[in-house]
Amino acid sequence: MEEGPAGRIDTEQMTAEIISVGTELLLGQIVNTNAAFLGTELASLGLNLYHITTVGDNLGRATAAIRAALDRAEVILITGGIGPTPDDVTREAIAAALEEELVFHEELAQELREFFAARNRPMVDLNLRQAYLPASARAIPNPLGTAPGILAEKDGRVVIALPGVPYEMQRMFQEHVRPYLRQRSPTSSLLRSRVVRTFGLGESALVAEIADLLEGQTNPTLAPLVRRGEVTLRLTARASDEAEAERLLDALEAQLRERLGPYIFGIDEQGLEQEVGRLLTAQGSTLAVAESCTGGLIGDRLTNVPGSSNYFLGGVIAYSDAIKRDLLGVPAETLRTWGAVSAETAQAMAQGVRQRFGADWGVAATGIAGPAGGTPEKPVGLVYVAVADNQGALACQEYRWTGPREEIKYRTSQAALDLVRRSLLRGPT
Repeated sequence: MEEGPAGRIDTEQMTAEIISVGTELLLGQIVNTNAAFLGTELASLGLNLYHITTVGDNLGRATAAIRAALDRAEVILITGGIGPTPDDVTREAIAAALEEELVFHEELAQELREFFAARNRPMVDLNLRQAYLPASARAIPNPLGTAPGILAEKDGRVVIALPGVPYEMQRMFQEHVRPYLRQRSPTSSLLRSRVVRTFGLGESALVAEIADLLEGQTNPTLAPLVRRGEVTLRLTARASDEAEAERLLDALEAQLRERLGPYIFGIDEQGLEQEVGRLLTAQGSTLAVAESCTGGLIGDRLTNVPGSSNYFLGGVIAYSDAIKRDLLGVPAETLRTWGAVSAETAQAMAQGVRQRFGADWGVAATGIAGPAGGTPEKPVGLVYVAVADNQGALACQEYRWTGPREEIKYRTSQAALDLVRRSLLRGPT
């Protein structure tokens, strides 16, 4: 294939392929999040992705996968298999597919020595395998690990290999590969996506609210997707430039907000914990949590947000009735009459934790996560979440979840954070 000015490939829209290398992926021991990340990134760059291949740590099969990709795509992105051990075969497979020798680079070897020396760790000779590159390739810097990436251009094709470690791969892509592909690929058309995140409506109920938007879509397009404890809507616009794409996405998002209103809690990576933190910060308010069935998950999610110490005071994991009574002040009569899993107990827990920590808001969760412990009256998946404010107002919701224990716990944390969010939007009474 001929190349145009500045190395740009003369094609209306470049095609790409992803190859994931690692036997652990084939065995299902880890989830292939790298392919999902790269698929999203390639779409945003306007590249057509038609194939994603997963291959084990086998030189022959990895080489065959790269050769097949070279026959049908201009850009081949490979993740995994560039470590120092004998089962890391990607660099050898690239060299074989390109019919090139591996070349030792002393500057890469020196970077490896400095990497280990800075951490006061010995470097073994095996690490020097990472100083070899196919003859036509150059290294992609890896600031977080020992494996440099590989970028080879040959016969109108580009082969890029990145580490399998997600945080290393993502940073290298954003800092080096994305700018490279943006410069190399045509700019006549690009895709931009935005994810609108909702909680509180099931997929079918949500789709009913926006049925006409789904039926009449052209550009941008709209697609619902159910994921853990929420329903998301993916908006995708094709445009000649980023400004036009953003304009199209803004217009569709405005329509969705008009229809769905308070069910929308975030955009893209903004989760409920980030939105709760934003609202607490804006109002200058504080929060404490009391958790039974979630076992600290609500507090964990809240404290995953940078700056959460400004509004999150602390929490109590009140698994036993004695802790609910002695630390949170849940009346013994409430526990005897209504039980630990009840609206009355959840409300008392929320009030108790707010008072104990001196917080403006308290949130509590109690329920039966299973798989045992349920009864006909109170089945597995029955959960109550409650919120209390410093004016004595209470909000409480009952949920009946299905699924395994971890899923019930996560959905409960979602429900608790959403109830806090809605309460903050309403403000204290």
